[in-house]
Amino acid sequence: MSRTLLVTPLLAMVLAACGVGATGGGGEERQTPAATGTAAGRTTASPARTAGTTGSPAASASPTGPEPSHCPNGELIPAVDSPAVHADPVVIPEAKLGGTTIPAATIPGVDIPALHIPAQCTEIAPAPGGCLGAASIPPVSIPAVEIPPVEIPGVNTGGIKLDPVRAEGRRAEGKHAEGVSTPEVCQVKPKNGGIVPFVIRPFIIRPFIIRSFVLRSSIIRPSACNEQNECLPAVEVPAVEVPGVEVPGVEIPGAELKGYEVGESEVLEGEDSIAFSIRADVLFDFDSATVKPEAAAELRRVAREIGRKAGPDARIDVDGHTDGKGEDAHNQPLSERRARAVVEWLADEGGLDRSRLKARGYGESKPIAPNTKADGSDNPAGRAKNRRVVVSTAT
Repeated sequence: MSRTLLVTPLLAMVLAACGVGATGGGGEERQTPAATGTAAGRTTASPARTAGTTGSPAASASPTGPEPSHCPNGELIPAVDSPAVHADPVVIPEAKLGGTTIPAATIPGVDIPALHIPAQCTEIAPAPGGCLGAASIPPVSIPAVEIPPVEIPGVNTGGIKLDPVRAEGRRAEGKHAEGVSTPEVCQVKPKNGGIVPFVIRPFIIRPFIIRSFVLRSSIIRPSACNEQNECLPAVEVPAVEVPGVEVPGVEIPGAELKGYEVGESEVLEGEDSIAFSIRADVLFDFDSATVKPEAAAELRRVAREIGRKAGPDARIDVDGHTDGKGEDAHNQPLSERRARAVVEWLADEGGLDRSRLKARGYGESKPIAPNTKADGSDNPAGRAKNRRVVVSTAT
Protein backbone atom coordinates (compact mmCIF):
# COMPACT_ATOMS: atom_id res chain seq x y z
CA MET A 1 0.00 0.00 0.00
CA SER A 2 1.40 3.39 -0.93
CA ARG A 3 1.72 6.27 1.47
CA THR A 4 2.04 9.93 0.63
CA LEU A 5 4.13 12.22 2.82
CA LEU A 6 2.67 15.50 4.02
CA VAL A 7 3.80 18.72 2.37
CA THR A 8 6.12 20.67 4.65
CA PRO A 9 4.69 23.71 6.39
CA LEU A 10 6.97 26.02 4.38
CA LEU A 11 5.70 24.69 1.06
CA ALA A 12 2.14 24.96 2.29
CA MET A 13 2.70 28.63 3.07
CA VAL A 14 4.17 29.17 -0.41
CA LEU A 15 1.09 27.66 -2.00
CA ALA A 16 -1.19 29.81 0.10
CA ALA A 17 0.76 32.96 -0.72
CA CYS A 18 0.80 32.35 -4.46
CA GLY A 19 -2.80 31.24 -4.80
CA VAL A 20 -4.06 29.19 -7.71
CA GLY A 21 -5.28 31.38 -10.56
CA ALA A 22 -3.64 34.68 -9.47
CA THR A 23 -3.02 36.35 -12.78
CA GLY A 24 -3.09 40.09 -12.16
CA GLY A 25 -5.60 40.33 -15.01
CA GLY A 26 -5.39 42.15 -18.31
CA GLY A 27 -7.88 44.95 -17.65
CA GLU A 28 -7.53 48.73 -17.38
CA GLU A 29 -7.29 48.89 -13.61
CA ARG A 30 -4.20 50.66 -12.34
CA GLN A 31 -1.95 48.21 -10.51
CA THR A 32 1.47 48.58 -8.96
CA PRO A 33 4.11 46.74 -10.98
CA ALA A 34 5.64 43.88 -9.04
CA ALA A 35 9.06 44.43 -7.50
CA THR A 36 12.10 42.94 -9.18
CA GLY A 37 13.77 40.12 -7.32
CA THR A 38 13.21 36.58 -6.11
CA ALA A 39 10.76 35.82 -3.34
CA ALA A 40 9.68 32.53 -1.87
CA GLY A 41 7.96 30.53 -4.55
CA ARG A 42 8.36 32.99 -7.43
CA THR A 43 11.05 33.75 -9.96
CA THR A 44 11.36 37.22 -11.46
CA ALA A 45 13.88 39.40 -13.23
CA SER A 46 17.38 38.31 -14.16
CA PRO A 47 19.45 38.64 -17.34
CA ALA A 48 17.82 36.79 -20.20
CA ARG A 49 19.17 33.30 -20.86
CA THR A 50 18.71 30.83 -23.64
CA ALA A 51 17.69 27.80 -21.60
CA GLY A 52 14.04 26.85 -21.37
CA THR A 53 10.97 28.10 -23.17
CA THR A 54 10.41 31.60 -24.47
CA GLY A 55 7.19 32.92 -22.98
CA SER A 56 6.62 35.98 -25.18
CA PRO A 57 8.29 37.96 -27.97
CA ALA A 58 10.66 40.81 -27.22
CA ALA A 59 9.45 44.38 -26.88
CA SER A 60 7.96 46.15 -29.83
CA ALA A 61 10.52 47.53 -32.22
CA SER A 62 11.60 51.16 -32.16
CA PRO A 63 9.67 53.49 -34.49
CA THR A 64 11.25 54.31 -37.81
CA GLY A 65 14.42 56.30 -37.40
CA PRO A 66 16.80 56.44 -34.43
CA GLU A 67 15.49 56.75 -30.91
CA PRO A 68 15.60 60.45 -29.95
CA SER A 69 17.72 61.84 -27.13
CA HIS A 70 16.33 65.37 -27.45
CA CYS A 71 13.42 67.05 -29.20
CA PRO A 72 14.04 70.34 -31.04
CA ASN A 73 10.33 71.21 -31.34
CA GLY A 74 8.87 69.60 -28.25
CA GLU A 75 9.50 67.58 -25.10
CA LEU A 76 11.24 64.22 -24.75
CA ILE A 77 8.97 61.38 -23.65
CA PRO A 78 11.31 59.05 -21.70
CA ALA A 79 11.76 55.42 -22.67
CA VAL A 80 10.13 52.74 -20.52
CA ASP A 81 12.00 49.56 -19.64
CA SER A 82 10.99 46.35 -17.92
CA PRO A 83 13.54 43.64 -17.03
CA ALA A 84 13.83 40.20 -18.54
CA VAL A 85 12.22 37.34 -16.64
CA HIS A 86 13.89 33.94 -16.37
CA ALA A 87 12.93 30.69 -14.66
CA ASP A 88 15.30 27.70 -14.82
CA PRO A 89 14.11 24.34 -16.14
CA VAL A 90 13.23 21.81 -13.43
CA VAL A 91 14.89 18.42 -13.90
CA ILE A 92 13.19 15.36 -12.39
CA PRO A 93 15.85 12.64 -12.10
CA GLU A 94 15.36 9.01 -13.13
CA ALA A 95 13.95 6.77 -10.35
CA LYS A 96 13.39 3.03 -9.77
CA LEU A 97 10.27 1.73 -8.06
CA GLY A 98 9.65 -2.03 -7.60
CA GLY A 99 11.95 -2.87 -10.46
CA THR A 100 10.34 -0.32 -12.78
CA THR A 101 12.42 2.58 -14.10
CA ILE A 102 10.72 5.95 -14.20
CA PRO A 103 12.65 7.96 -16.81
CA ALA A 104 14.02 11.40 -16.07
CA ALA A 105 11.96 14.40 -17.20
CA THR A 106 12.65 18.07 -17.74
CA ILE A 107 10.01 20.70 -17.15
CA PRO A 108 10.82 23.66 -19.44
CA GLY A 109 11.91 26.95 -17.96
CA VAL A 110 10.70 30.38 -19.01
CA ASP A 111 12.58 33.18 -20.76
CA ILE A 112 10.74 36.42 -21.42
CA PRO A 113 12.98 39.08 -22.97
CA ALA A 114 13.38 42.53 -21.50
CA LEU A 115 10.88 45.12 -22.72
CA HIS A 116 12.03 48.46 -24.13
CA ILE A 117 9.53 51.07 -25.25
CA PRO A 118 11.61 53.70 -27.08
CA ALA A 119 11.73 57.36 -26.16
CA GLN A 120 9.53 59.65 -28.25
CA CYS A 121 9.03 63.36 -28.91
CA THR A 122 6.05 65.61 -28.61
CA GLU A 123 6.05 68.29 -31.28
CA ILE A 124 4.81 71.83 -31.62
CA ALA A 125 5.39 72.81 -35.24
CA PRO A 126 6.90 76.22 -36.03
CA ALA A 127 4.26 78.74 -37.10
CA PRO A 128 4.24 82.25 -38.56
CA GLY A 129 3.37 85.30 -36.50
CA GLY A 130 -0.25 85.41 -35.41
CA CYS A 131 -0.46 81.61 -35.43
CA LEU A 132 -0.06 78.77 -32.95
CA GLY A 133 1.70 75.77 -34.46
CA ALA A 134 0.14 72.34 -34.79
CA ALA A 135 0.83 70.07 -31.80
CA SER A 136 1.09 66.30 -31.72
CA ILE A 137 1.88 63.36 -29.44
CA PRO A 138 2.78 60.05 -31.15
CA PRO A 139 1.03 56.73 -30.44
CA VAL A 140 2.54 54.14 -28.11
CA SER A 141 2.00 50.43 -27.44
CA ILE A 142 2.87 47.86 -24.80
CA PRO A 143 3.03 44.37 -26.35
CA ALA A 144 1.18 41.41 -24.87
CA VAL A 145 3.06 38.97 -22.65
CA GLU A 146 2.37 35.30 -21.91
CA ILE A 147 3.71 32.72 -19.46
CA PRO A 148 3.13 29.22 -20.86
CA PRO A 149 1.37 26.48 -18.86
CA VAL A 150 3.42 23.94 -16.92
CA GLU A 151 2.76 20.41 -15.64
CA ILE A 152 4.56 17.99 -13.33
CA PRO A 153 3.78 14.48 -14.65
CA GLY A 154 1.96 12.01 -12.46
CA VAL A 155 3.26 8.60 -11.28
CA ASN A 156 1.31 5.34 -11.06
CA THR A 157 3.76 2.48 -10.63
CA GLY A 158 5.65 0.53 -8.00
CA GLY A 159 3.04 1.11 -5.36
CA ILE A 160 3.00 4.87 -5.68
CA LYS A 161 0.22 6.87 -7.25
CA LEU A 162 0.64 10.62 -7.68
CA ASP A 163 -1.65 12.71 -9.88
CA PRO A 164 -0.14 15.22 -12.32
CA VAL A 165 0.01 18.80 -11.06
CA ARG A 166 -0.61 21.63 -13.51
CA ALA A 167 -0.48 25.44 -13.53
CA GLU A 168 -2.33 27.11 -16.37
CA GLY A 169 -0.61 29.66 -18.58
CA ARG A 170 -1.21 33.32 -17.90
CA ARG A 171 -1.40 36.23 -20.33
CA ALA A 172 -1.67 40.02 -20.16
CA GLU A 173 -3.03 41.59 -23.29
CA GLY A 174 -1.16 44.39 -25.03
CA LYS A 175 -2.20 47.99 -24.56
CA HIS A 176 -2.23 50.86 -27.03
CA ALA A 177 -2.74 54.62 -26.82
CA GLU A 178 -3.51 56.41 -30.07
CA GLY A 179 -1.54 59.47 -31.08
CA VAL A 180 -3.29 62.80 -30.60
CA SER A 181 -2.87 66.11 -32.42
CA THR A 182 -4.41 69.51 -32.94
CA PRO A 183 -3.97 71.67 -36.06
CA GLU A 184 -2.35 75.06 -36.47
CA VAL A 185 -4.65 77.95 -35.58
CA CYS A 186 -4.22 81.54 -36.73
CA GLN A 187 -5.73 84.91 -35.98
CA VAL A 188 -7.58 86.58 -38.83
CA LYS A 189 -7.17 90.32 -39.15
CA PRO A 190 -10.23 92.23 -40.43
CA LYS A 191 -9.56 94.16 -43.62
CA ASN A 192 -11.01 97.46 -42.48
CA GLY A 193 -9.90 97.49 -38.87
CA GLY A 194 -11.67 96.21 -35.81
CA ILE A 195 -11.11 93.39 -33.32
CA VAL A 196 -8.71 90.55 -34.06
CA PRO A 197 -10.23 87.73 -31.99
CA PHE A 198 -8.16 85.65 -29.62
CA VAL A 199 -7.40 82.08 -30.69
CA ILE A 200 -6.73 79.02 -28.55
CA ARG A 201 -4.87 75.84 -29.28
CA PRO A 202 -6.47 73.38 -26.83
CA PHE A 203 -4.39 71.15 -24.61
CA ILE A 204 -4.02 67.56 -25.79
CA ILE A 205 -3.31 64.48 -23.73
CA ARG A 206 -2.32 60.91 -24.45
CA PRO A 207 -3.61 58.89 -21.48
CA PHE A 208 -1.42 56.53 -19.48
CA ILE A 209 -1.62 52.83 -20.31
CA ILE A 210 -0.88 49.86 -18.06
CA ARG A 211 -0.19 46.23 -18.83
CA SER A 212 -0.95 44.33 -15.64
CA PHE A 213 1.53 42.04 -13.93
CA VAL A 214 1.21 38.33 -14.73
CA LEU A 215 1.71 35.53 -12.21
CA ARG A 216 1.82 31.81 -12.84
CA SER A 217 1.54 30.12 -9.45
CA SER A 218 4.07 27.64 -8.12
CA ILE A 219 3.13 23.96 -8.18
CA ILE A 220 4.35 21.03 -6.06
CA ARG A 221 4.09 17.29 -6.49
CA PRO A 222 4.64 15.95 -2.96
CA SER A 223 7.14 13.28 -2.06
CA ALA A 224 5.86 9.71 -1.63
CA CYS A 225 7.17 6.27 -0.55
CA ASN A 226 5.96 2.71 -1.17
CA GLU A 227 5.88 -0.24 1.28
CA GLN A 228 9.42 -1.19 0.27
CA ASN A 229 10.53 2.26 1.48
CA GLU A 230 11.35 3.34 -2.05
CA CYS A 231 10.68 7.06 -2.22
CA LEU A 232 10.17 9.77 -4.80
CA PRO A 233 11.31 13.24 -3.69
CA ALA A 234 8.97 16.23 -3.89
CA VAL A 235 9.09 18.24 -7.12
CA GLU A 236 8.49 22.00 -7.14
CA VAL A 237 8.16 24.39 -10.06
CA PRO A 238 8.51 27.93 -8.66
CA ALA A 239 6.08 30.70 -9.47
CA VAL A 240 6.90 33.00 -12.37
CA GLU A 241 5.94 36.67 -12.35
CA VAL A 242 6.24 39.29 -15.10
CA PRO A 243 6.13 42.81 -13.64
CA GLY A 244 3.45 45.22 -14.70
CA VAL A 245 4.38 47.99 -17.14
CA GLU A 246 3.07 51.55 -17.12
CA VAL A 247 3.58 54.21 -19.76
CA PRO A 248 2.75 57.57 -18.13
CA GLY A 249 0.33 60.00 -19.69
CA VAL A 250 1.69 62.85 -21.83
CA GLU A 251 0.20 66.33 -22.16
CA ILE A 252 0.88 69.37 -24.30
CA PRO A 253 -0.57 72.44 -22.55
CA GLY A 254 -2.94 74.70 -24.39
CA ALA A 255 -1.85 78.10 -25.70
CA GLU A 256 -3.59 81.36 -26.51
CA LEU A 257 -2.99 84.43 -28.64
CA LYS A 258 -4.77 87.38 -27.10
CA GLY A 259 -7.18 89.40 -29.15
CA TYR A 260 -6.49 93.01 -29.99
CA GLU A 261 -7.95 95.89 -31.92
CA VAL A 262 -6.62 96.69 -35.38
CA GLY A 263 -6.15 100.29 -36.47
CA GLU A 264 -3.64 102.51 -38.22
CA SER A 265 -0.71 101.42 -36.07
CA GLU A 266 1.42 98.31 -36.42
CA VAL A 267 1.26 96.00 -33.42
CA LEU A 268 4.54 94.39 -32.34
CA GLU A 269 3.84 91.87 -29.58
CA GLY A 270 6.44 89.73 -27.84
CA GLU A 271 6.24 87.27 -24.96
CA ASP A 272 6.50 90.02 -22.35
CA SER A 273 6.03 93.28 -24.22
CA ILE A 274 3.78 95.06 -26.69
CA ALA A 275 4.42 98.05 -28.92
CA PHE A 276 2.25 100.16 -31.22
CA SER A 277 4.06 101.90 -34.07
CA ILE A 278 1.88 104.80 -35.32
CA ARG A 279 2.78 106.59 -38.55
CA ALA A 280 3.51 110.25 -37.92
CA ASP A 281 1.36 111.14 -40.92
CA VAL A 282 -1.64 109.76 -39.01
CA LEU A 283 -0.86 111.90 -35.96
CA PHE A 284 0.60 115.15 -37.27
CA ASP A 285 0.58 117.52 -40.19
CA PHE A 286 3.85 118.13 -42.02
CA ASP A 287 6.59 119.46 -39.69
CA SER A 288 4.05 119.84 -36.87
CA ALA A 289 3.99 118.48 -33.30
CA THR A 290 0.30 119.18 -32.74
CA VAL A 291 -1.90 116.07 -32.63
CA LYS A 292 -4.53 116.19 -35.38
CA PRO A 293 -8.17 115.81 -34.24
CA GLU A 294 -8.68 112.92 -36.67
CA ALA A 295 -5.89 110.98 -34.86
CA ALA A 296 -8.08 110.69 -31.74
CA ALA A 297 -9.67 107.37 -32.73
CA GLU A 298 -6.31 105.69 -33.26
CA LEU A 299 -4.75 107.09 -30.08
CA ARG A 300 -7.81 106.11 -28.08
CA ARG A 301 -7.52 102.56 -29.39
CA VAL A 302 -3.81 102.43 -28.50
CA ALA A 303 -4.57 103.78 -25.01
CA ARG A 304 -7.19 101.07 -24.47
CA GLU A 305 -4.84 98.30 -25.55
CA ILE A 306 -1.92 99.64 -23.51
CA GLY A 307 -4.14 100.05 -20.46
CA ARG A 308 -5.45 96.52 -20.84
CA LYS A 309 -2.16 94.75 -21.49
CA ALA A 310 0.47 96.75 -19.59
CA GLY A 311 1.88 95.29 -16.39
CA PRO A 312 0.50 96.87 -13.18
CA ASP A 313 3.54 99.12 -12.62
CA ALA A 314 5.15 98.96 -16.07
CA ARG A 315 6.57 102.11 -17.59
CA ILE A 316 5.01 103.26 -20.87
CA ASP A 317 7.57 104.55 -23.37
CA VAL A 318 6.58 106.99 -26.11
CA ASP A 319 9.37 107.33 -28.68
CA GLY A 320 9.37 109.82 -31.58
CA HIS A 321 11.20 109.17 -34.86
CA THR A 322 11.65 111.13 -38.08
CA ASP A 323 12.83 110.32 -41.56
CA GLY A 324 16.27 111.31 -42.86
CA LYS A 325 15.18 114.34 -44.83
CA GLY A 326 16.46 117.62 -43.45
CA GLU A 327 19.07 118.35 -40.79
CA ASP A 328 19.34 116.33 -37.60
CA ALA A 329 19.41 119.59 -35.66
CA HIS A 330 15.82 120.05 -36.80
CA ASN A 331 14.65 116.41 -36.79
CA GLN A 332 15.86 115.56 -33.26
CA PRO A 333 13.86 118.23 -31.39
CA LEU A 334 10.86 117.60 -33.69
CA SER A 335 10.84 113.92 -32.66
CA GLU A 336 11.01 114.95 -28.98
CA ARG A 337 8.13 117.42 -29.31
CA ARG A 338 6.00 114.83 -31.08
CA ALA A 339 6.69 112.25 -28.39
CA ARG A 340 5.72 114.75 -25.65
CA ALA A 341 2.55 115.66 -27.55
CA VAL A 342 1.48 112.02 -27.63
CA VAL A 343 2.28 111.66 -23.92
CA GLU A 344 0.05 114.64 -23.17
CA TRP A 345 -2.78 113.22 -25.26
CA LEU A 346 -2.53 109.74 -23.68
CA ALA A 347 -2.60 111.25 -20.19
CA ASP A 348 -5.30 113.88 -20.78
CA GLU A 349 -7.55 112.07 -23.26
CA GLY A 350 -6.50 108.43 -23.08
CA GLY A 351 -6.74 107.97 -19.32
CA LEU A 352 -3.21 106.64 -18.81
CA ASP A 353 -1.24 107.51 -15.67
CA ARG A 354 1.04 110.41 -16.57
CA SER A 355 3.69 109.26 -14.05
CA ARG A 356 4.18 106.06 -16.03
CA LEU A 357 4.59 107.80 -19.40
CA LYS A 358 8.09 108.68 -20.63
CA ALA A 359 8.74 110.66 -23.83
CA ARG A 360 11.94 110.27 -25.85
CA GLY A 361 13.02 111.52 -29.27
CA TYR A 362 15.44 109.73 -31.56
CA GLY A 363 15.30 111.96 -34.63
CA GLU A 364 16.48 110.12 -37.72
CA SER A 365 18.90 107.81 -35.83
CA LYS A 366 16.74 104.66 -35.81
CA PRO A 367 15.26 104.12 -39.29
CA ILE A 368 13.30 100.93 -39.98
CA ALA A 369 13.42 101.35 -43.78
CA PRO A 370 15.87 102.97 -46.25
CA ASN A 371 15.35 106.71 -46.72
CA THR A 372 16.85 106.44 -50.21
CA LYS A 373 16.82 103.80 -52.90
CA ALA A 374 19.88 101.81 -53.98
CA ASP A 375 20.63 104.35 -56.73
CA GLY A 376 20.63 107.21 -54.23
CA SER A 377 17.23 108.63 -55.24
CA ASP A 378 14.54 109.51 -52.73
CA ASN A 379 12.48 106.68 -51.22
CA PRO A 380 9.14 108.24 -50.12
CA ALA A 381 7.67 104.89 -48.98
CA GLY A 382 10.68 104.18 -46.78
CA ARG A 383 10.66 107.69 -45.30
CA ALA A 384 6.96 107.35 -44.49
CA LYS A 385 7.69 104.22 -42.44
CA ASN A 386 10.49 105.99 -40.55
CA ARG A 387 8.24 108.91 -39.53
CA ARG A 388 6.52 107.32 -36.55
CA VAL A 389 5.75 107.37 -32.84
CA VAL A 390 6.12 104.08 -30.96
CA VAL A 391 4.19 103.46 -27.74
CA SER A 392 5.50 100.40 -25.89
CA THR A 393 5.29 98.74 -22.48
CA ALA A 394 6.00 95.51 -20.64
CA THR A 395 3.09 93.09 -20.25
